[in-house]
Amino acid sequence: MTVKDCMKRNVVSIHADTSIREAMTLIVKKHIGSLPVVDDNNKPIGVIGMRDLLKLEMPAFLDFVADVDFVHDFGAVEDLRPSAATLKKPVKTVMRPIFTVDEDCGLLRAYSLMLQQNLHDIPVISKDGKLAGIASRVDVGVAILSTWSREEK
Repeated sequence: MTVKDCMKRNVVSIHADTSIREAMTLIVKKHIGSLPVVDDNNKPIGVIGMRDLLKLEMPAFLDFVADVDFVHDFGAVEDLRPSAATLKKPVKTVMRPIFTVDEDCGLLRAYSLMLQQNLHDIPVISKDGKLAGIASRVDVGVAILSTWSREEK
């Protein structure tokens, strides 16, 4: 079994010039955790996710504090939002490098890469390098676990 067998094929993606506000709107509307950023040929060039967007709102002191367990409330910071100017910026200003797997990648390899790279979703590319799908840890994990019951019969 490969990633192609368990990936979602209807992937929502965006271009690098899409605004941060538009990316945020898609994530909320589609209830998804990440958006692959693709070029005009539908080849992945980056990714922006919920964590990248929420980082725009996180207090700067978090970069200096190893453990926030002692902070019970962020107070007034809770009500701050990114500025309109920030939300108008293109996603290319905040997107991360993308980590992908080929559609014929084995499930254990894909899951291992997701764990190593701390990814909840991994974009899947076709043989010609185009975005073919996306697989979550749950998609891959369930596909692996489903093979266990077949072996017991």
